[in-house]
Amino acid sequence: MRITFKLFATLTDYLPADARRSNQLSLEVSPDAPISQIIEPFGLPPKLVHLVLVNGKYVEPDKRMSTTLSEGDVLAIWPPIAGG
Repeated sequence: MRITFKLFATLTDYLPADARRSNQLSLEVSPDAPISQIIEPFGLPPKLVHLVLVNGKYVEPDKRMSTTLSEGDVLAIWPPIAGG
């Protein structure tokens, strides 16, 4: 099945070079693959995987090992962000 995978802020560096400008890419994933398995090939440091959303809904850290996606879903990830 196909999903949209988006990385934001400093995490865009983990996308393939041709996807960094748009900060997203289309991925073919197994229907039974949990979020943790989907992001594993990108080598994201766990401490930088802070805010995880599926279709705009927050996925708690303890559910990322078991939550699966559906065709057409959007998986978006943000690192911790500091501001002032």
